[in-house]
Amino acid sequence: METAGFNDPLPRNLCLMRFTKMHGAGNDYVYVDCFAENLDHCDIAELAKSISHRHYGVGGDGMILIRPSKLADARMQMLNADGSESEMCGNGIRCVAKYVYDHAIAQKENLKIESGGCVLDLSLAIGGDGKVETVTVDMGEPILEASDVPTSIVESGKVVEHEIEIDGHKLAITCVSMGNPHCVIFVPEATDELVLGLGPKIETDPRFPKRINVEFVEVISKDEVRQRTWERGSGETWACGTGASAVCVAGVLTGKTNRKILNHLLGGDLTLEWSESSGHVMMTGGAVEVFSGEWNA
Repeated sequence: METAGFNDPLPRNLCLMRFTKMHGAGNDYVYVDCFAENLDHCDIAELAKSISHRHYGVGGDGMILIRPSKLADARMQMLNADGSESEMCGNGIRCVAKYVYDHAIAQKENLKIESGGCVLDLSLAIGGDGKVETVTVDMGEPILEASDVPTSIVESGKVVEHEIEIDGHKLAITCVSMGNPHCVIFVPEATDELVLGLGPKIETDPRFPKRINVEFVEVISKDEVRQRTWERGSGETWACGTGASAVCVAGVLTGKTNRKILNHLLGGDLTLEWSESSGHVMMTGGAVEVFSGEWNA
């Protein structure tokens, strides 16, 4: 993937700060508590590239800043491993909620977190140790109009199992935005050839003007799927919460799954439900704090 360059040595800007490494279903990010840390002097795009590097930095799928919000209990600002900014991360926002509760920024079992200009509602399940174990996120209503996803594959309407050709492969794609754009492809087997070979080519295809996340999905039953994701700006990740939500929606639109599914990702399982009454997608999964440290580069 030419746009990322994840294995090249990267320049680090001068930043001294505390950080926390967390993951949701193996989708790992470096989190910075901006209630306590001041990053005004930092180039956060370069910082994200440096700190996310698997060999020269802390390592992660990107960096997430936990910032104060005038609209919610906290605001999530997400940067991919290549320094680009993304609107939303389902696994990341669960970890933000855990951090906000566990570190006493706002100790409420129902939190509001701002991300990408939207405010999401999150319900927390607290364990016997008084810390958050799982989080349910109201991911909101899916965006299905092609121009809003966005994609130029069709002029108007939904993109549901629309056939395109990429690098000699004919693919039936379904496009869904969950605050960020996704291309869902149901396949008999999510092979490396598809995920690692075609994933980056689909991501950067000019018919997706903001690039796109790509999900390759195996249907196990009407209630269960297996997903691999090529994530915009980060490459293959072990999990993608917005992608899993998009898969839930695409499964219903194509008639391949029921409205509630168990989704097996490389890093763990997520439960998704696209409510027929509200039209919202609900996602439930774990959130784990791994370690904390000090970055001084």
